[in-house]
Amino acid sequence: MSMIWEKLVECQHNIIEKFEYHLKEYNEDGLGDYNQPENGWVNRTWNSDSIRRAHIDVVDAREQRGLWMMHVCVFPQLHNDAPIYGFDVIAGATKMTGAFHDYSRSVNPNHPMMQGYAESVQDFIPEKKRELPEWARNIFSTNMLAAGNVKTEEEAAEIIRLALDNLDAYLWEVKDFNHTADEAACAVAQNYYCENQQQNPHTPRTMKSLGLPEAEVDKFCKDMLFPKIV
Repeated sequence: MSMIWEKLVECQHNIIEKFEYHLKEYNEDGLGDYNQPENGWVNRTWNSDSIRRAHIDVVDAREQRGLWMMHVCVFPQLHNDAPIYGFDVIAGATKMTGAFHDYSRSVNPNHPMMQGYAESVQDFIPEKKRELPEWARNIFSTNMLAAGNVKTEEEAAEIIRLALDNLDAYLWEVKDFNHTADEAACAVAQNYYCENQQQNPHTPRTMKSLGLPEAEVDKFCKDMLFPKIV
């Protein structure tokens, strides 16, 4: 197994362990159709009184396509004004082609958790910074970690460390902000995040390139990856 894949698979297990410790897994309607670990596709969700939806999506196509992809997103409950946690990565055997990590605002653009996140990543300078399209600039913070062409073990390890350390901080701190938000306003803010994420053309394109069925990918990206609150 390549060094990068080894570190990312370990990261996947660490994220699941953190979700298991802090949250309770639940079966989201319809998502079970896309949880096919025997086919290399994992989709699982957790929640709590602070977290509305913590989702991990992994596509392991190392043997078939030489690629591995993970998406992690954590939404706070609608009564909680905490930001939205995100970590996305796609990697071949020798490099991460893209890695993205952020605390993105929900209803409070000046949330103290976002300040803590900004301080955690302020010293990380990627070798190659990825430029963000308009839909991403609409929702991600100005401190977002966006790295491309990550080839060295040191840079890959630092990205993973930051994502895991910040997930730890997020899961411990988010409960302190229960009942701080207007639920209707929070729903609008979280839906705006989902609407912009749904404009990302790279996710369905990448998933199809990993060998997943086209019709399944289209439905998954539309209804399950960033489901809007109705």
